[in-house]
Amino acid sequence: MGRYPDRVTLYEVGPRDGLQNEAASVSADVKVDFVERLAAAGLPAVEVTSFVSPRAIPQLADGGEVFRKVRKRKNVRYPVLVPNLKGYEAARAAGALEIAVFTAASDSFNRKNIGCGIDESIERFRPVLQAASEEKVRVRGYVSTAFHCPYQGRIEPGTVASVTRRLFEMGIAEVSIGDTIGGAVPTEVHRLLDVFDHLDLPFERLALHFHDTRGTALANVLAGLEHGICVFDSSAGGLGGCPYAPGASGNLSTEDLLYMLSGMDISTGVDLERVREASRFIGEHLPGRVLPSRVLVSGALHPMGPVAPSVE
Repeated sequence: MGRYPDRVTLYEVGPRDGLQNEAASVSADVKVDFVERLAAAGLPAVEVTSFVSPRAIPQLADGGEVFRKVRKRKNVRYPVLVPNLKGYEAARAAGALEIAVFTAASDSFNRKNIGCGIDESIERFRPVLQAASEEKVRVRGYVSTAFHCPYQGRIEPGTVASVTRRLFEMGIAEVSIGDTIGGAVPTEVHRLLDVFDHLDLPFERLALHFHDTRGTALANVLAGLEHGICVFDSSAGGLGGCPYAPGASGNLSTEDLLYMLSGMDISTGVDLERVREASRFIGEHLPGRVLPSRVLVSGALHPMGPVAPSVE
């Protein structure tokens, strides 16, 4: 462990992972506006939607329409999630230039989520990776339940490392390690990253994805920073949850993460106030929903507050 990074990249998942579990139907135009507001805030990557079966995630059944309507900005990436070759082809038809595929470190969770174990899930997206390689499409990979599984309990770091290595060996550019049910604490993050370090997994190609179910997400980010991790997933307003992970509440709030990083003098290039505006906007279209972001509610003051006069 060394000094903290000078700069961190935020990967915004609000429009996809954030909205996927919301009960209230959100129109395509509102989703487009949400994506564009987040991109305008300076977020370098905004995950727009997913191309999974509408039966599995009804909220995102309009993924193709949403993606096509978003006005793309230079220097902003617009990845989408795909489960298989059919999803990949639909994403490409909509104009996607970057995709994400997903598996888990828990066989039980994978079977509940996508109906197959780890090995089969990886084999399912092998043709996706081949097509993406031929078409020079960047691929990100997600490893869910990397610390705790709602069905299987605690996950051993060696299992997570093995799955992650397989994804890198398949040519995936970046792997996001997910605390899907928000059960991890900093010592578990250190333990996992120590194993990764021992196995020489490329930290520069790793991202961390924390849920704040039990209030430990920012502490876990700090543990990641201490190992030199420079990419973190977050969701505007703290939106999020997984329909196949009981007890999984919202993702780490983008506002809360920005507030902490700003106070630590770690650069992100993201405008916190504009992210708050985007969160307020989407919140207005989720009736009865109180977004859990603390900074969204309390305000974006300077972390240290006013400077007190010195006492002689």
